[in-house]
Amino acid sequence: MNRTPSVSLLLSAVLLGSACARASEEAVSSPATAAVTAVAVTAEATIDPELPLAIVHKTASCGCCGVWADHLKAAGFPVEIRDTDDMHPIKQRLGVPAGKASCHTAEIGGYVVEGHIPVSDIKRLLKERPAARGLVLPGMPAGSPGMEMPDDHVQPYTVELVLADGSTQPFAQHGQGG
Repeated sequence: MNRTPSVSLLLSAVLLGSACARASEEAVSSPATAAVTAVAVTAEATIDPELPLAIVHKTASCGCCGVWADHLKAAGFPVEIRDTDDMHPIKQRLGVPAGKASCHTAEIGGYVVEGHIPVSDIKRLLKERPAARGLVLPGMPAGSPGMEMPDDHVQPYTVELVLADGSTQPFAQHGQGG
């Protein structure tokens, strides 16, 4: 099915992309502390009782992070958004490897889920339950969930599995036909 993203989705991706990139850079470099506020988010989609709570850490100004959280909600995940001004301590606590950061970090089922990772990969992770820290998708690839393009283009990208020692290995490939 060929879906054209809504105007608000397009505007979020285009206009707030710089805020997301800034948040990603600040997450790696900013030592400042900030108050964290938790906001419970209710999904319009039906929550699947088999899926664990997804706690999504993001900066308040990041629009694409909210679109990614909506991707989770549409798939049945219960989602809690926690806005913060300093993502660095969260990424450190959860073991996001250096150079693998994105604009938001989630905690799902005991795993870290970093970046615009598709729900299918998260569900696979939860089903297989590998002895690992979680999944990372560095940066913000065009066409990944939350970064959809009006022409449905998907930039090739690789979701990586973060092993217990912090090393990574490929977990899933996306956008090969892009």
